[in-house]
Amino acid sequence: MEKTYVSMFLLLVAISCALAKDVGKKETTAKPKLPQTLSRGWGDQLTWTQTYEEALFRSKHSNKPLMIIHHLDDCPHSQALKKVFAEHKEIQKLAENFILLNLVYETTDKNLSPDGQYVPRILFIDPSLTVRADITGRYSNRLYAYEPSDISLLYSNMQKALKLLKTEL
Repeated sequence: MEKTYVSMFLLLVAISCALAKDVGKKETTAKPKLPQTLSRGWGDQLTWTQTYEEALFRSKHSNKPLMIIHHLDDCPHSQALKKVFAEHKEIQKLAENFILLNLVYETTDKNLSPDGQYVPRILFIDPSLTVRADITGRYSNRLYAYEPSDISLLYSNMQKALKLLKTEL
């Protein structure tokens, strides 16, 4: 009689394991992940450069200002600013006049972190390859930081970068 109970127990365990495996297989229909573009969500219709060196080259040779956005994919502040930036139609239109680069890593160029390596930060560089220290955000301890609520200041600073370029020509 004991052998019967052990046999029944083993049979139930085997059936349970088989059913558990089938249940796990039914829910594995994941959507295919789209390839990431150079925009990284900051404006897919805009033309973005791939590297810092390429951005500097294009800025100098096209005589357009360079706008560099330092951010991190897992930073909630970066994600919030990206959302507002991408949805702001006037900024997206104005950004067409810039050489654009967004970086999710730090560069070795110390000019790109004049007051520290925080994110998000946005710097403007003129075609003479000079970081515009006169175009900053509203914070004294993080000069190049912008928050979603600063989007109108960012727009104004983009306009300022373009005006300075025209007056210096």
